[in-house]
Amino acid sequence: MTLGAVLRRGALCGLIAGLAAALVGLLLVEPRLDDAIALEEASHEEPMFSRATQVFGGAVAAVAVAVCLALVVAVVFAGVRHRLPASTDFGRAGLLALLGYVTVALLPAVKYPANPPGVGDPGTVTERTMQYLTLIAAAIAISWLALLVHSRLAGRSWSAQHRTAAAVAVAAVGYVALLMTWPANPDPVPDTIPAGLLWDFRMASLAELTALWTVFGLAFALSLTPRRALTPAFSA
Repeated sequence: MTLGAVLRRGALCGLIAGLAAALVGLLLVEPRLDDAIALEEASHEEPMFSRATQVFGGAVAAVAVAVCLALVVAVVFAGVRHRLPASTDFGRAGLLALLGYVTVALLPAVKYPANPPGVGDPGTVTERTMQYLTLIAAAIAISWLALLVHSRLAGRSWSAQHRTAAAVAVAAVGYVALLMTWPANPDPVPDTIPAGLLWDFRMASLAELTALWTVFGLAFALSLTPRRALTPAFSA
């Protein structure tokens, strides 16, 4: 299978995942956004775009982000496929999607959970963005270290179960360390945002990301389960 074929399959799976995420966003996130926007309007802050434009733009953004992420994952899969500890391409793709979800979606959502409109000082956008991106970069490095530990232990005659346990331990300790040491969000949530609305919005946002990565992971793994095994190397 060529790299181009993997990219095409990844893009298609990303499109499917993006549509699934957009649907979850429409069903779960948008109702909470309506409540948050109502609070903004009560404080006399007029929205820049109409609500219909915001909903449509959010759905399009979900699909676009999913396709872009899918292409990145497809390229990474082609490059590190031989290093992923699984016996089939279904397992390798599923593991890579799981690591992507943990590093790009779950850990940032735990450390820097999504906030509804009206939360956040525009003056701290750069600081918050850097904290978010560096956390993701560090989480990716921890994941790569865990895979490296699994690979190196294979040369020391460790059993598959013990290698997996060691790699999971490295990843878990590293992830927890990141969550404990990374800087906190510099913007406190104002008291005008009800706690229930804040919690519901954050859970709905995480559900949208979970749907994206779950659907993509399953679709991509299935798309890489051909009638015959993939060759070890990918051609351009």
